[in-house]
Amino acid sequence: MNTQQILVDIVILFAGIFAALMAVYYILKNDIQRFFNLKTIELNKESRAHILPLRLQAHERLIIFIDRINPPNLLVRLHQQGIAIATLQAGVLNEIRSEYQHNITQQLYVDSVTWGVVRKLKDDTIAMINNAVQGLPADANGIELSKAILQHMASIDENPYDLTIELIKKDIHRLF
Repeated sequence: MNTQQILVDIVILFAGIFAALMAVYYILKNDIQRFFNLKTIELNKESRAHILPLRLQAHERLIIFIDRINPPNLLVRLHQQGIAIATLQAGVLNEIRSEYQHNITQQLYVDSVTWGVVRKLKDDTIAMINNAVQGLPADANGIELSKAILQHMASIDENPYDLTIELIKKDIHRLF
């Protein structure tokens, strides 16, 4: 045998091996792809199983936050007999900001639109308290501030606190 014949035989051998490997690859390609897809799906299920309780807890905490900054609940909790308007205002604003800071990480687990609504509700509540204080005389007391805020709340057609809680409930139902 000459070298040329040996080279041709080697090329034919490698071409045959390459063709065989390609055939095996195409035969097993779908099985390999299916295996990796199943692994990905399994990992996603495990991930969701760990995240779902955190997401539910975040929604629960936001509902509690909204209930706690709802002016009727907030004023009942913070009002004291003979409290000065400035003291009540400072206490209410401090309570709202503290509750918000305590729950700020919940935005990781809720829809961004829902978080935006919760943040806006917090800002609107602070603005409502400050506007009520500005609308009262300087010598007013905490009872007058509470009355002004509650009268403003009564004049609103749809309670924004209830609407926000409903939005959070819809978010929860989308999880299932």
